[in-house]
Amino acid sequence: MKGLYILFAVILITSCQNQSKEDLNKAKQASIDSMKVEINKQRVIDSMKTEMAKIKEEQRVESQKEKVVVVHQQAANGNTATTTTTTKKKGWSATAKGAVIGAGVGAATGAIVSKKKGEGAIIGGLAGAALGTGTGAVIDSKNKKKE
Repeated sequence: MKGLYILFAVILITSCQNQSKEDLNKAKQASIDSMKVEINKQRVIDSMKTEMAKIKEEQRVESQKEKVVVVHQQAANGNTATTTTTTKKKGWSATAKGAVIGAGVGAATGAIVSKKKGEGAIIGGLAGAALGTGTGAVIDSKNKKKE
C-alpha cells in the first residue's frame, strides 16, 4: 500500500511539473506575442510621424516659394546695376474660396431639398455662391485691415 501511495505521489509531482512547464511556455509565448503587437503599433506610429513630417516639410517649402524678379537698370555712368525683388506667390482670396465652397454646398443642399433635382441644384448653387462671395469679401476686408 505504501508503494501505491509513493507511486501516486510521484505521478502527481511529475504531472504538476509538466503542467507548470507548459503554463510557463504559454506565458512566455503570450508575453512575446504582446511585445510583437506593441512593436508593430510603435512602427505604425513612427511611420505616421515620418509621413506627417514630410507633409509639413512640403507645406513649408510650398509656402516659401517666391517669385524672384531681376531688373537691370542702367546707371548714368554706363554701369549696369541689378536689383532683385522678391514677391510671395499669392493663393486664392477668401472671396474666391467662399464662392466655390458656397456654390458646392448650395448645389448639394438644393438637390437634396428640391423635388426637381437639377433645378434645385442650380438655384442652390447660385444662392450659395452669392452668399459665399459675400462672406469671403467680408473676411478679405478684415484681413486687409490687419495688414
